[in-house]
Amino acid sequence: MAEFPLNMIASLGTWQAFLIYGLIGFAFGWVLESSGFGNSRKLAAQFYFQELTVLKVMFTAIITAMTLIFASSSVGLLDVNLLWVPPTYVWPGIVGGFVMGIGFIVGGFCPGTSLVAAATLKVDGIFFVLGALFGIGVFGETIGFYEPFFNSSDLGRITLSDSLGLSPGWLVLMIIVAAIAIFFGAEWLEERIGGIDRAQAPQWRIAASGALVLGALLVALLGQPDNKDRWERLAPVEELRLDQREVHVDPLELLSLLHDDALRVELLDLRNEYDFNRFHIRDAKLLQQDKDSLTALARRLIAMPSNTVFMLLGDASSAVEDVWRFLRAESVPNLYILDGGTENWLNRFSDPLAQAISPGQALGSRHPAADPNPRLFSGSFEPKVEMEIKRAPSGGGCG
Repeated sequence: MAEFPLNMIASLGTWQAFLIYGLIGFAFGWVLESSGFGNSRKLAAQFYFQELTVLKVMFTAIITAMTLIFASSSVGLLDVNLLWVPPTYVWPGIVGGFVMGIGFIVGGFCPGTSLVAAATLKVDGIFFVLGALFGIGVFGETIGFYEPFFNSSDLGRITLSDSLGLSPGWLVLMIIVAAIAIFFGAEWLEERIGGIDRAQAPQWRIAASGALVLGALLVALLGQPDNKDRWERLAPVEELRLDQREVHVDPLELLSLLHDDALRVELLDLRNEYDFNRFHIRDAKLLQQDKDSLTALARRLIAMPSNTVFMLLGDASSAVEDVWRFLRAESVPNLYILDGGTENWLNRFSDPLAQAISPGQALGSRHPAADPNPRLFSGSFEPKVEMEIKRAPSGGGCG
């Protein structure tokens, strides 16, 4: 069974994937043009409440995609954790939205629709695209002057369900009901201000609205899988990896990874604070192991670059494997366990003639074994780390 979201390049090959991307882009542009979205007058009319087709079409696309996404997640076809949610930058987002809104009103296009207009050789669309490219160039050359503001008020990955404390399913239902109310309000405005007869609107829109409500209600009743549900789906494969110790990495392999310039290694220490202060590997981070902290950690780890290896450091107890199970169920890729824990690392890379760390000492990463020189240690090990292909973040934007 295919894994979702699909990685088309990995599954089909580069040129086949780009062919599919091109066909999808062509179909999307054709739909926009046939809907009249290549006409700047039609697009600008929404700001005067004369014709709100753009609002209705784009909002319909959003709520339909939202329903299908969470329905797919409910039945186990899609892992929502692997969907890229752009981080929220409050004040830059407000300023950027204001600038884009002004440009939309003045130029009559958003970036996507301007490309549609330019592809059909509309003069205003061509000039809009040229202006957008010029603006992109100016932005790239001047970003250094306001980069601190550009990266300010970063709230990270936040969603409405997290912010409101509501389950995604019931939130989907609420948004769809609100969207339908907005659609009828938009038609009322079109009739009063734009002089558009509502009787000319297609009657199937009522049936489609009912279908969306029923779909959202089904999503709400099915609910979303929790960590336990996701692990049960992964367990047949992942438990076997644990049993065969395919994820337990020898200290020598970890040492080689730490000195591999092509990789980024995140060391996640699960021991208590006393043991961490007594000794820890350089750059290791002490972690909280409660459910909420691990869930938030998983989201941060998933957002890291695809060349990142995540290494759990602990002791020889099963608690480390429990954390590994939890994070794997949250879809964290390239996740491994240091075999034998930090004590095994300390024993492997300590000078046998040196005095052992006394119970009262807190050397942290000042101990020589915290950052050993790989040239001084030799030996063989069975390589365990195999980098998973990670889904790349994808940008959003206006049609």
